[in-house]
Amino acid sequence: MKKLYKPLFIAGLLLASQQSAFSGGANRTGQAGASELLINPWSRSSGWAGLNTANSSGLESMNLNVAGLARTTGTELVFARTNYLVGSDIAINAFGFSQKLGASNVIGVTIMSIDFGDIPITTYDSPEGGIGTYSPQFVNFGLGFAHSFSSNISGGFVLRGITEAVTNVKAQGFALDAGVQYTTGKRKQTKFGVALRNIGPPMGFTGDGLSTKATNAAGVVQTFNAKSQAFELPSLLNIGASYDINMGQNHRFTLASNFTSNSFTQDRIGLGGEYAFKSYLMVRGGYNYEQGILDYKTRLTAFTGGSVGATIELPLGKNGSTFALDYSFVGSYVFQGNHSFGARLKF
Repeated sequence: MKKLYKPLFIAGLLLASQQSAFSGGANRTGQAGASELLINPWSRSSGWAGLNTANSSGLESMNLNVAGLARTTGTELVFARTNYLVGSDIAINAFGFSQKLGASNVIGVTIMSIDFGDIPITTYDSPEGGIGTYSPQFVNFGLGFAHSFSSNISGGFVLRGITEAVTNVKAQGFALDAGVQYTTGKRKQTKFGVALRNIGPPMGFTGDGLSTKATNAAGVVQTFNAKSQAFELPSLLNIGASYDINMGQNHRFTLASNFTSNSFTQDRIGLGGEYAFKSYLMVRGGYNYEQGILDYKTRLTAFTGGSVGATIELPLGKNGSTFALDYSFVGSYVFQGNHSFGARLKF
C-alpha cells in the first residue's frame, strides 16, 4: 500500500481536476488560445493518432503522457520536422533530449517552433503589401520529470513555457502537464494511462501593436493603448489503455485505445494498433472519432481523424545504442494532410 500511495494520490489529483477544468466542451469551441499546444510534433506518436497515452515511452511522451518518459533507458535525442497541412507553407520543427538519472528518475527537455514563412505586411494605406514581410514566432519549451515508483507504476509532470509573437505584439504564459501509467500482466502486456495537459493561467497579448494615435478634444495627438482580452489554454484529459499480443519472439501487435476530454472542443475516442518485427521495423495507425467529423457541414476540425506511420530502428554496436527514422501521415479534409519526418538516437 505504501508503494501505491504516491501514484494513486497523483491520479486522484488528475481526476479531481477534471470537474473544474472541463466544463462546456464543444459549447466553448473557439474560446481558447495557444492551440499549437494541441499539435503533436513528433513523428512516431503522431502515427498512432496520439492514442498511445497508456504505452507511450521515451521523450515523445512529454506531448502525450509524461509518465512514459520514465521508460527512457539511457540517453535519447530526437528531432522531427512536420509539413503541416501541406500547401499552407507551414512547418513545425521539434527537438528534444532526455536523460535517465539513477535507477528511477528521468528528465527531459523539448522545444517546438512553428515556421509560418514570410507574410506580407499590409496596412490601411497599403492593403496590397509591398512594404516588407514579417514572420510570427510561436515557440514552446518543455521541461519534464518522470519517476518510476515501482516496476509497474510511473508518474511525472511537464512545465511548459509558451510564446506567441509578431513584430510588435507578444503573449507569454506557461502550462503544466501531469500523468501516470500503470503496467500489469505476466509479461507487462497490459497498460493503462491517465494524463492531464495544458493546465495554466490565461494568456493575453501586449505590445506597441495594440496602441493607436488619435486627436483628443483639445486637438492634441495622443497615443492610446488598448487592452487585449485574455484567453484560456486548451486543457484536456487523456485516458488510455493498451494490450500487447506477442506472437513468438519476433513479432508483436499492440492494440491501443484512448478517450480525450477536451475543455474547448469536441471529445474524442480512438482506436489504433502497431505491428513490430523485433525492434527493427514498426508499422502503426490509428483513428480518432469525434461528433460531426464525418459531415463537412458539422465537423469542427480540418482533419479526418486517421493517421499512419512507420519506424526503422537499427542497432549501433553491441552496447544497446540504436538509430531510428520515423515517418507519419495525418489525413485532412483540406490541403494535403501532415507529413512528419523524425530521427532518433538512443545510447
